[in-house]
Amino acid sequence: MNGNEVKISIGLEGIYIAETKVCKIDGIAGKLWYRGYPIESLAADSSFEEVAYLLLYGSLPKKTELDSFAEQLKKERDISDNIKMIIKSLAQKSHPMDVLRTAVSALSSEDPELTDNSPEANLRKAVRLTAKMTTIVAAIGRMRAGKDYIKPDNSLGHAENFMYMLSGSKPNKEVAKFIDLMLVLHAEHGTNASTFSTMVTGSTLADLYAAITSGICALKGPLHGGADEAALKMMRTIGDPANTEKYIEDALAGKQKIMGFGHRVYKTYDPRAKILRSWFTDIGSKSSGEVKTLTETALRAEKMMIERLGASHGIWPNIDFFSGPLYIWAGVPAELFTPIFAAARVTGWSAHMLEYWPNNKIFRPLDHYTGQLDLKYININDRK
Repeated sequence: MNGNEVKISIGLEGIYIAETKVCKIDGIAGKLWYRGYPIESLAADSSFEEVAYLLLYGSLPKKTELDSFAEQLKKERDISDNIKMIIKSLAQKSHPMDVLRTAVSALSSEDPELTDNSPEANLRKAVRLTAKMTTIVAAIGRMRAGKDYIKPDNSLGHAENFMYMLSGSKPNKEVAKFIDLMLVLHAEHGTNASTFSTMVTGSTLADLYAAITSGICALKGPLHGGADEAALKMMRTIGDPANTEKYIEDALAGKQKIMGFGHRVYKTYDPRAKILRSWFTDIGSKSSGEVKTLTETALRAEKMMIERLGASHGIWPNIDFFSGPLYIWAGVPAELFTPIFAAARVTGWSAHMLEYWPNNKIFRPLDHYTGQLDLKYININDRK
């Protein structure tokens, strides 16, 4: 490369932007760690509250620390009448991610520590955001359906309370565990688009609410947060499981993307998808109606795609492929899939911001100009 050539990394692919102790991904081996802990062990033995503590504070909590943290989350769950009014005014006419973005942005006006940028104050803001975002998502779901807001039940854990606020009844243990698992699996995933967007905004020394709002905006895009809803839509379009192979053959022949397969980082089976697959086969085997149809369709699609593109092209199922049918089984409407993702990922977004701020430097990448220079300005009356 001579002095006039510039190497362009489109999408910043392969570019390191920070050192971190929050998350490690090995895309070749299909491994994921939060703060050094394998996702498999956290999914099997931990809870969202414990994982949120781990991400925000940097270590697993002792029993007393976890109890105190869980109480902090409960204390901060409820939202003001002003935030409820904002949600109600938008819920039935706006995309849920737009409602979430607006409500989270509005939370900043109610935080007494908004202008306090000390690490301690920012950590408290992160706890407030973690507590309130599931409440906001539940409120969006209720108000989209024309139903009233349900106050949090502080006798319930984080995931269980979310489903109670969404549905109006306490979930059974299996549903509560599944929602908790989804929050754990979505809590963090390195410097993806939404995390990078959060960090870019935060690097300007904008407050945490502004940074998190930026992350929500990035997550709305269908190339990032909406893939599980798109995969579910594909399965519903297929309809009869017997149509699966023909649908995929036709889609591949037309060079269409099969939603829920492939990943920018993983070149093997997404470890989060592996965890969900065991749930998928279990729920599918004892379900009926749409859930049974969706699981049969998905398993046939998985088999065909792995045979066709798995080892040869590195295209394997990702977490979004199995999420949709399981959410439907749990009673979560499709339009809330991505908002739930955001309500979990707020912990990872916040953790990266808290880590980056002590040695903050504003992001300012370069672009390589390829247009003309020194053009002569022509008066508008003389232009042809």
